[in-house]
Amino acid sequence: MNLILLGAPGAGKGTQAEVICNALNIPTISTGNMLRAAVKAGTEYGLKAKAAMDAGALVSDDIVIGILKDRIAEPDAQNGFILDGFPRTVPQAEALDAMGVTIDKVVEIFVPDETIKQRLSGRRVCLDCGATYHVDFKPSKVEGVCDVCGKELVIRKDDQPETVISRLKTYHEQTAPLKDYYLAQGKLVTVTGQDSVEETSRLTLEAING
Repeated sequence: MNLILLGAPGAGKGTQAEVICNALNIPTISTGNMLRAAVKAGTEYGLKAKAAMDAGALVSDDIVIGILKDRIAEPDAQNGFILDGFPRTVPQAEALDAMGVTIDKVVEIFVPDETIKQRLSGRRVCLDCGATYHVDFKPSKVEGVCDVCGKELVIRKDDQPETVISRLKTYHEQTAPLKDYYLAQGKLVTVTGQDSVEETSRLTLEAING
């Protein structure tokens, strides 16, 4: 099954992708992770992506589609995949259709903006090992220190309040129109994010299998 996950930054798409991935035994293809890997490697596409990400803007379609085409051709994606973070715009969705990629279902995880602001402003990340925490929902044992490797925890630039507001604005302007695009194709299902991750997961799997 080929799935797309939609939802504002911080709606919990990454968490639900992991649950679906385990339930259906298909890989999650996160463009965020692919882009970060390209940025870290300092590739040509990575440098272009970094400039856009630092400005709080979306990375251009040609960069993302170039990376994505290679990824879905790999053996582990032959039985299906979950796209997390792509497409972000209607032109990208059209490009995906033009590539001949069949999407079976599009799952939107809906969470109100105010809840998202609270979630993201409390997020802390270890730059050394990549472990993530939250000051309210998943605190580290020692404040500001990673449980896994003992290094310092930081607030990612993406999670700073002014960046969060900018990212939400970008989402509503550019990504939200995808709902109408896929609704018209009869592929959209919406799941309202719950306080409990487990409850959101249960509703998400029901929506996919329903």
